[in-house]
Amino acid sequence: MEVEIGIRDVARTVNFESNQTPEELSATIEQALAAAGAGTQGIVNLTDAKGRHIVIPAASLGYVIIGSDTTHPVGFGNLN
Repeated sequence: MEVEIGIRDVARTVNFESNQTPEELSATIEQALAAAGAGTQGIVNLTDAKGRHIVIPAASLGYVIIGSDTTHPVGFGNLN
């Protein structure tokens, strides 16, 4: 599953592949945002497909795009 995270005041996005389902990713992010809204420091802690941890303060999230794990071929038609 491809994930893209935009962080406030940072021009570059965080992109990675995850083995988690969209529901699991959404639940993790929602829990962190709820904690941040309750006045505690909410932390988004995700693991990519290579086992690396991505840790982001929930208050710094700009957006999260949880994509599909299917690939779309890119073609240029008949070039003959």
